[in-house]
Amino acid sequence: MTHVLAIDQGTTSSRAILFDDGLKVKAVAQEEFPQHFPASGWVEHDPADLWSTVAATTRAVIEKARITPRDIAAIGITNQRETTLVWDRKTGEPIHRAIVWQDRRTSEMCRRLKAEGHQGMVAERTGLLLDPYFSGTKLAWLLENVEGARARAEAGGLLFGTVDCFLIWKLTGGRVHATDATNAARTLIYNIRKGEWDAEILRLLGIPAAMLPEVRDCAADFGLTRPDLFGREIPILGVAGDQQAATIGQACFAPGMMKSTYGTGCFALLNTGAEPVASKNRLLTTIAYQFGGKPTYALEGSIFIAGAVVQWLRDGLKIIGAAAETQALAEAADPAQEVVLVPAFTGLGAPYWNADCRGAVFGLTRNSGPAEFARAALESVGYQTRDLLEAMRADWGAAVEGVLRVDGGMTASDWTMQFLSDIIAAPVDRPQVLETTALGAAWLAGERAGVYPDAEGFARAWALDRRFEPGMAEATRQTKYARWKRAVAATLGV
Repeated sequence: MTHVLAIDQGTTSSRAILFDDGLKVKAVAQEEFPQHFPASGWVEHDPADLWSTVAATTRAVIEKARITPRDIAAIGITNQRETTLVWDRKTGEPIHRAIVWQDRRTSEMCRRLKAEGHQGMVAERTGLLLDPYFSGTKLAWLLENVEGARARAEAGGLLFGTVDCFLIWKLTGGRVHATDATNAARTLIYNIRKGEWDAEILRLLGIPAAMLPEVRDCAADFGLTRPDLFGREIPILGVAGDQQAATIGQACFAPGMMKSTYGTGCFALLNTGAEPVASKNRLLTTIAYQFGGKPTYALEGSIFIAGAVVQWLRDGLKIIGAAAETQALAEAADPAQEVVLVPAFTGLGAPYWNADCRGAVFGLTRNSGPAEFARAALESVGYQTRDLLEAMRADWGAAVEGVLRVDGGMTASDWTMQFLSDIIAAPVDRPQVLETTALGAAWLAGERAGVYPDAEGFARAWALDRRFEPGMAEATRQTKYARWKRAVAATLGV
């Protein structure tokens, strides 16, 4: 058994990636699924779509790679985090669509909890802010708004899980109800210091503890797949939320190392070691990974809109047909124009955490066109990343490494990565293997299965594709960033 199957269940698609015993990608299968927007600021997924696309892509990738299930030593799972599902313990039937991490329906609930003075306690125990982004208030909403849900939950008839937990349940035929520490750390109901579900926060949100999964290490036994799925039982041996899986895939195992992933959103994580660091700059304190019962902590900054701004250019404005077209447009943009786009389509994440503001464009002229919009869209990702890194340096101090390791779909754009390096005034390293999220999940499972080396050996195998060095004049950099800060202030109304 020389292969590891990574399941990467994302916000807009599910992917299955097969890695060989040399940690090289053997085959990839991907399938998109519909997004549901039942009201302004609401985002949902059909759980049946999540499961069917995972089942289809896992089978398809085995066929594409021309191997058999007997060649697969283990499965690793990585997933969109915070997305919330509730299903029947006996039948496995979800009681509602999944409420996606981007969903803002619990804004009022979060405001009320803050007004009641709970923010300090929640932040101290979970490392998170009272924001609709996280699972806890989404789960509370389901219990309050789905008919009969609370009574069924209190009677022990309903189960809660993030996407990884739901997939483990489905893959094992309902035999395992478990999650890992990184996904638990994103729920708003898990005490990251004590390593347990927090009874006081559960009472505050009205969540019965009987609904909650068991929390395990990232590299652990999560059960065997149903024999009928692949023709044999395959062990699930690794699980991590997508951003933590990317941190692992980037081999950011030393305190001070940091990575930034550019997918639908952008997420920067800084490894802070064995002790959690409380942020003074509205970053999140979270678990980077957990091995042998011992968590390693991180500071995280979350940007809600990164790659999604390119999707907006394509699907909303219809000024491009494919994401790859943005680079040529950005290069052709009029350098004299100073168009700034603040992509607060679902509010602004770190370090602002404003759920109510909405996107805005500044500096338009009669000559502004698709090229200027494309450049402003790509630049917005660099500006938002600088916001995060400045907050991280303020919280962590001078020990932050000078290099940013990057991954995700947007890193394929040389123009975007060069602008990122220019605006943060630091080198940006793009690895040879861009599938770092899936790679992290695969390594977790493969190392436990005995196929892959330990963390030290894995870190040595990390390989650079290209380093982008800053070349922008300091005066230009500061002028452009000041313009961005003014645009954000205007968007926030401050």
